[in-house]
Amino acid sequence: MYETVGGRPFFERLVDAFYARVEADPVLRPMYPQADLAAPRERLTQFLEQYWGGPTTYSDKRGHPRLRMRHQPFVIDEAASDIWLTHMRAALDEQRLAPEVDELFWRYFTMAAPSMINTFPAE
Repeated sequence: MYETVGGRPFFERLVDAFYARVEADPVLRPMYPQADLAAPRERLTQFLEQYWGGPTTYSDKRGHPRLRMRHQPFVIDEAASDIWLTHMRAALDEQRLAPEVDELFWRYFTMAAPSMINTFPAE
């Protein structure tokens, strides 16, 4: 898939489109304490590249992705997960992928985002 979508330039465009939305989001932006989002952008780019068959730079630098563990310090509830998906959907739409390729990406994101939820409403 990495080569099918155009390699690193595709993932950079996707992640840039996503983080352009995150930068302005009142729920997600506070989860990034640093003023500059360059490092989170690069990590997401490398992670997605690796997941979709590209270079293993993410694991080479950071070890196993351990997504749930890496997201544990952040309060992620269903609303935050939904907002994340909304921004990623818009970023994907900007890429104008072939429908069958878009569906593969969207299926992954809609599986991954809810699995990061670590805060649940009190009953």
